[in-house]
Amino acid sequence: MSQVQQLEAIQAYCQELFGKDSSGHDFFHLKRVARLAEDIAKEEKADQFICIAGAWLHDVGDHKLFQDPMAALAEMDEFLRSIHLSEEQILAIHEAIVNVSFSKGKIPSSIEGKIIQDADRIDAIGAIGIARTFAYGGSKGRLIYHEEKKEGTSVQHFYDKILTLKDTLHTEAAKRLASKRHAFVELYLEQFFEEWN
Repeated sequence: MSQVQQLEAIQAYCQELFGKDSSGHDFFHLKRVARLAEDIAKEEKADQFICIAGAWLHDVGDHKLFQDPMAALAEMDEFLRSIHLSEEQILAIHEAIVNVSFSKGKIPSSIEGKIIQDADRIDAIGAIGIARTFAYGGSKGRLIYHEEKKEGTSVQHFYDKILTLKDTLHTEAAKRLASKRHAFVELYLEQFFEEWN
């Protein structure tokens, strides 16, 4: 099986797992992250296959999305073996995705992991990032905003996480991409409060 065929199989696997997600962690989020990771990997001269495969798979085992994260990762490993990835490649994918999540507060050890983390964070910023913030908030029953009790609202999430992401990026390519998106989020929030008040 060629790497192109393996990546097509991984896409189909992710479609099955995330195709019906409505929290902003859907198939199209993974597709955008994979595309961003590929572009950054080219610039950083990293392993493109690991970056793309890992980007597609980076939400597998996320505690926000899976009741049994360890079982989800074990199933992923079995799937990767079934499409003839080597144990070395599977290990590299694990190393790349294990610390991607913002909530873990960790930095991946490999350049491929740093690239996937950057790509994932870029997709949380900008117009799509705004849409994803409200989609996730809605899926968790969060209010859009509350004048007295701001904690736990979708708008507060911009201040707790989204506006901090630009300064956590590792690669120059990601920093360039994030700059315009970050400015758009700031502009959006300015407009939001103008309309709210």
